[in-house]
Amino acid sequence: MKLDDIKDKIPKNLYNSLLPDIEEFRPSQEKSIKAGLLDRKNLLVCTPTASGKTLIAELGMVKSILENRGKAIYIVPLKALANEKFKDFKKRYGTYLRIVLSIGDLDSADSYLESYDLIVCTAEKLDSLIRHHAPWLNKVATVIVDEVHLMNDPGRGPTLEILITMLRELLKEVQVIALSATIGNPEELSEWLDANLVIDDWRPVELKKGIFYEGKIEF
Repeated sequence: MKLDDIKDKIPKNLYNSLLPDIEEFRPSQEKSIKAGLLDRKNLLVCTPTASGKTLIAELGMVKSILENRGKAIYIVPLKALANEKFKDFKKRYGTYLRIVLSIGDLDSADSYLESYDLIVCTAEKLDSLIRHHAPWLNKVATVIVDEVHLMNDPGRGPTLEILITMLRELLKEVQVIALSATIGNPEELSEWLDANLVIDDWRPVELKKGIFYEGKIEF
């Protein structure tokens, strides 16, 4: 599937932003589009690292924002990753979207976020915003959960699970796009998320397994 195949299904600004870098979609991206990504279906995307999961999220959230459906929140587990995603999104979409990084004070409703379209934050920060009854939360239309397999983490897992549960309760029409490179129970998790499951094993670089012994590697 090529970018031109969905030209009429996405806003012009989004198409123009992708055009310099994207000509043809990777397998997981094509599967996600066919699974209802552009029709606001919930998705659980399980594909290897560097297979194109972030672009799947971008297609869903930027389309939603430009169609005036509401804000988008991109949830990541680490502040360093939040900084990285913020810089990437700002570079590609910053000329027409208001993008903000929110990873700081956990004791504030951050009312200034009302004026932004795309909010990149950690799970802990969003949990704090919900508990402080941030007034703009009801304007969120799309939620991206990166590294969703961390729900199985003893430390961060419970916070992330409760967070997703609260968001789906607060935002009845929200589109949830969950991304993971590795997950042990994708069918169970997709059912819990009420999401279409996208699984693909394509990766840009072939993964080889071998044993290093006495200065030699046997694959």
